[in-house]
Amino acid sequence: MKFASPGTAPISPRRTRRPRRLWLWLLLSPLFLLVLAAALALQSQALVEPAHSGLRPDEIASTKDFLRRNDPRRQEAGPQRLLRIEEEQLNLMLMQLAQRYGQGRGAAQIQLQAGTARLQASLQLPLLGAWLNLEAQLDQTDTLPQVERLRLGHLPLPAGLAHPALRRLISTLTLPAQAQVAGELVETLRFQPQELLLGYHWQADSLDHVLGALWTPAEQERARAYNQRLAQISAAYPPGHSVSLALLMPPIFELARARSEAPDAAPVAENRAALLTLALFSTGQRWSKLLPSARSWPQPLPRMVTLAGRDDFPQHFLVSAVLALEGSGPLADAIGVYKEVADSRGGSGFSFNDIAADRAGTRFGLLAKDAPRSLQTLIRSGLHELDFMPGVADLPEFLSAEAFQQRYGGLGAPAYRQMMAEIEARIAALPLMQQAAVPRL
Repeated sequence: MKFASPGTAPISPRRTRRPRRLWLWLLLSPLFLLVLAAALALQSQALVEPAHSGLRPDEIASTKDFLRRNDPRRQEAGPQRLLRIEEEQLNLMLMQLAQRYGQGRGAAQIQLQAGTARLQASLQLPLLGAWLNLEAQLDQTDTLPQVERLRLGHLPLPAGLAHPALRRLISTLTLPAQAQVAGELVETLRFQPQELLLGYHWQADSLDHVLGALWTPAEQERARAYNQRLAQISAAYPPGHSVSLALLMPPIFELARARSEAPDAAPVAENRAALLTLALFSTGQRWSKLLPSARSWPQPLPRMVTLAGRDDFPQHFLVSAVLALEGSGPLADAIGVYKEVADSRGGSGFSFNDIAADRAGTRFGLLAKDAPRSLQTLIRSGLHELDFMPGVADLPEFLSAEAFQQRYGGLGAPAYRQMMAEIEARIAALPLMQQAAVPRL
């Protein structure tokens, strides 16, 4: 039997356990709340179903036509502007943005009523086997709308937390500069039944502000580095001389490989800047078209870039590669098919060899994103055109809309699918595609 020391009370086991349990609960409660919040926010089904079949050419055409018609530079002079956007068109653009930034796993839609709007968005999280669903009610004010309610899955957030949560989301998406510029340009948003009225002001330097906000300082530094390297490369070729894309890519991607060895390197971002620099060069454009500060940079000398002896193939290949790396393969595919359909209706005609260049570029862009260092290492040792571009001399081209319909039955018909399967098989057999599919040490 144990006795307490003189002048002390007996020790009670229960009294020692309770403080320990209390401290353990206090330590674990934040984690418990976090797990509970995640469980409430994630759901097994999407609130808005993504377009798994991809964007249709007519949807791409609709958005392109809307943006062209409402380009501020084409509007009447004066700083005050009013833009009317129908709900159907707005949802189409929201879906395209969600597909791009959601890597093909996102979707969004909005419902417009008098004085209020209901925004819904879904993002698939494959690793968790769940969906992150967002639902927000926006109420009209004298200037810009306010978030009245915000819900993540089953987790409701009060209005007082909605604005900080959205600001945090903008910061996470690295969009604060874009949001700031949008706030400077947009003056009012008015909700009407199935219509959004956007009031904004446009000055002579507004375009420079918009373009400059699209690029972070790190991205601008990368663009400058690749632009400078391309200026050096282009100077080595005499005026009027054409150069194969297979000769341009190794030195550009050697720079990407070297820069990707830095401790804080971002190899995908390096590949993105490299491909965009080459895409601008092949289309006869300069970085200053996208980045106002680039007007003071040393400029690459104009040279014709070729692939399989043609100057249009590099453009198809590189633009599709950039689109695939930026967003998703389906987006690049849809834009490529849209262009061919448009050409068949009055342009150069539907060309399966152009589609092959688009698809090869798309696969290349996905490799630049999914196996960035492997691709850099493979390219630095040198390239042949047939390493990344299939033979297409035997593929049909210059088909009018009538001839395309007669021979292949239109998009999605069996004959069309058979031709696309042949193109995919040729691309899959390319040496670069096979070697870069498995990252090399």
